[in-house]
Amino acid sequence: MSEQLYYNTIEKPSMAEFKDRGSKFIAYAFPIQTADDFKKHLLALKKEHPKANHHCFAYRLGRDGNSFRVSDDGEPSGSAGKPILGQLDSKGLANVLVVVVRYFGGTLLGVPGLINAYKSAAALALQLTPFTQKQVMKDYSLQFDYTQLNDVMMVVKQFGCEVKKQEQQLFCEMVIGVPKSRVDEVLFKLKELHKVEVFEQKS
Repeated sequence: MSEQLYYNTIEKPSMAEFKDRGSKFIAYAFPIQTADDFKKHLLALKKEHPKANHHCFAYRLGRDGNSFRVSDDGEPSGSAGKPILGQLDSKGLANVLVVVVRYFGGTLLGVPGLINAYKSAAALALQLTPFTQKQVMKDYSLQFDYTQLNDVMMVVKQFGCEVKKQEQQLFCEMVIGVPKSRVDEVLFKLKELHKVEVFEQKS
């Protein structure tokens, strides 16, 4: 499998509704960065819909999309969380959460009906928010003398790196995200600066 250099995500939340035989499925899509973001959104939706029968969800986190969770929240196993995750995966999305809130309408839909409903609700919500493509980043920590800050920042800007953490005293420490496609160039440039120490961060 070739190394992934880009991933798709969403910038704005969205919401859509799907109905089947009286049951209402309200899907919410959110951009998230951490599992804590997910918990906050889920808690808020449970408060907003206290009478709903189910709050099913799926999310995929991390620039490589390796961290994910699904929940059927009381629906038959595999009938809710997996179909929602399937929608994220078919669009190559990461750092995205979809929660589908279900109000039961009195008629049982059966497992195929549920799979279709959760999948359709998730797909509708994702259709309503634009996707953006982001570069997969690799994190490095840098240590250098304060006098070299401008030189380091020039490399950071030139190659589209992200500054994630910065501590400035006479000695600077910085954590930067480097686009995977530019790692070799960035490391070469930083080594050219001498006295800049570079350590790969283990994710």
